[in-house]
Amino acid sequence: KSAGEVSGFLGNFGVILRAYAYILTLGRENVKLVGKYATLGANYIKESLKEYYKLPIPTVCKHEFVYDGLEREGATTLDVAKRLLDFGFHAPTIYFPLLFHQAIMIEPTETESIETLDAFIDVMKEIALEAAEDPAILKSAPHNAPITRPDETTAARQPILKYQDEE
Repeated sequence: KSAGEVSGFLGNFGVILRAYAYILTLGRENVKLVGKYATLGANYIKESLKEYYKLPIPTVCKHEFVYDGLEREGATTLDVAKRLLDFGFHAPTIYFPLLFHQAIMIEPTETESIETLDAFIDVMKEIALEAAEDPAILKSAPHNAPITRPDETTAARQPILKYQDEE
C-alpha cells in the first residue's frame, strides 16, 4: 500500500509513528513520568509568575493553567504573546478558554528542561515589567520578525490561500 492508503486508514501515519517512537524511547518505566513532569513544570511556572500575572484559579493545576492578563495594566494578552516572539518563545494559546477576558494558557511539555522553564519565567517577568514601565515596547512587538502585526481580522475573514506574487 502507498503512504496515502495507510494514512487514509490509520489517520496521519507520520504523527502516529513519531508518537510511537517517542513512547518506545521513554521505555516502560519513564512513560509513567510524562504526566508528572508536565504537571510539575506547569505548577512551577504558575507559582513563579503569580505575582506578575492575574491568576484566577490559584489551586494546583494539572499540565496547564491560565492567567487572565497582567497584574499591572498597560498591555493586552496579545501584546505579551507578540513580545514573547522577540525572545525566541512561541506564543502560547491566547484568549482561550473563553472564561477569562485576557486568557493566556501555559502548558509546558514534559520534555522542557529546568533551564528552559527558568528562561521562560525570566522573559515573562521582563515582559510584565516592560508593560508597567513602557507599554509601547509591547504594543509594537514583535520587533525581530519580518511581519509584525498583521490585520488578524481581515486575515480570518478574507484568507489568502494561495501564493500571490507581490509585483
